[in-house]
Amino acid sequence: MIGQWLTQYLGSASQLGSAISLVYLVSGVLFILGLKMLGNPESARRGMFLAEIGMLLAVVGTLISLEIVTFEWILVGAVVGTALGAIIAIWTPMTAMPQRTALSHAFGAAAVTLVGAAKFYDHGAEMGTVKLVAIGFEVMFGALTLTGSMIAFLKLQGTMGGSPLTFPGQNVFNVSLFFGIVGLWIYTVIFPEQSTVFYTMLGLSLLFGVLLVIPIGAADMPVVISLLNSYAGLAACATGFALDNKILIIAGALDGASGFILSVIMCKAMNRSITNVLFGAFGSGDSAAPATAAAGGGSIQEMSQDDAGVMFKMAETVVIVPGYGMAVAQAQHSVREFADILKKRGIKVSYAIHPVAGRMPGHMNVLLAEANVPYDELKDMEDINPELSQTDIALVIGANDVTNPAARTTPGSPIYGMPILNVDKARTVIVIKRSMKPGFAGIDNELYTYPNCYMFFGDAKDAISRLVSEMKTGGFH
Repeated sequence: MIGQWLTQYLGSASQLGSAISLVYLVSGVLFILGLKMLGNPESARRGMFLAEIGMLLAVVGTLISLEIVTFEWILVGAVVGTALGAIIAIWTPMTAMPQRTALSHAFGAAAVTLVGAAKFYDHGAEMGTVKLVAIGFEVMFGALTLTGSMIAFLKLQGTMGGSPLTFPGQNVFNVSLFFGIVGLWIYTVIFPEQSTVFYTMLGLSLLFGVLLVIPIGAADMPVVISLLNSYAGLAACATGFALDNKILIIAGALDGASGFILSVIMCKAMNRSITNVLFGAFGSGDSAAPATAAAGGGSIQEMSQDDAGVMFKMAETVVIVPGYGMAVAQAQHSVREFADILKKRGIKVSYAIHPVAGRMPGHMNVLLAEANVPYDELKDMEDINPELSQTDIALVIGANDVTNPAARTTPGSPIYGMPILNVDKARTVIVIKRSMKPGFAGIDNELYTYPNCYMFFGDAKDAISRLVSEMKTGGFH
């Protein structure tokens, strides 16, 4: 329809093809520039907009193709997708961003899998070896990403328990199943007329996605999300080869490569083996010892609002450690207000950012940027750790697992070996928490029993607001 009208206007189908290629080229450039700009907090917002414009151009380029004969179902899908996207964007809180991301991966993987299955159903052996290879890869990775992402969503949402689900011989079974799926893929390429083999591969890939993620503990879910993002990108790239769509190849390759690189970076940050992650064989460590035992039988010390105010009045350096508790309470604006009060008193304020604080890379950076916290006050773990031993107060706001000394002291802990923020080395640690409930890893934090650690209980936003009030009414403002 649109393509036919443009063909009449441009004069020939080849000119229309050239116009579509140009649109795709501009779209690809915008994707690359957007991805590059996302690497810097100051340019990240502009990068996001460039990528959005690139996606809009890619959609437009696809819609003007001559291959589209009717827009009825496309319009239905566009309306439904736009409505669902708007609902998700408006009503999903920042705290639920990890599971929303997992759900988005599942939707994308479902689309890729359906496109591949439909292409094979319509054409089968007619496609040739190259496209059959691409279709098989697309369906295999799309299907396992679909079910794997759904399991990750259920674990992050709390619908499914965060503990690893294992059974004897699980790794051997998973690896055998994977190579079996690859064997069916190769068989389909050689004998494409055997459609039953193709659909068997599809079904086993769906099963493999479930088995890939269930043995992974909740503490390691951020790495899983990143890895599934890479799988979804690779599947989309294969879809581009199957459909002769250049922009899908570009976007899928960018997504797949960047997702894999992020997974490697996160594995390094969490001291995980990337080879174990690839085969879903990690996150099944034994539970750590209770916090009191690990800390030598120490007791919990609670701090009053007045005492906290006095301590902050006497401090010269304060390091704020934001975590999931801050995200849940949407306390970032109150935190910035409190930091401004401290800075007016001449107190040096920094923010310690752990790579996976908040259950997702960049989660804390986004929240603090929303509250207009200066970028130069945000310090990565490797930069802030050497400074913590000279810090007067480390204010921990709901950051549990990423401050747990059990990562250094308790072999067998699910987080043992994971690099953490060494807040326990500060002269005083004040922890804001609603309760003594364990963090996402499901273990106690032995930090809370240390003699230099004090608990300031309450919702993060309310607790920070009380500290702000104390600083003002106490004559410290």
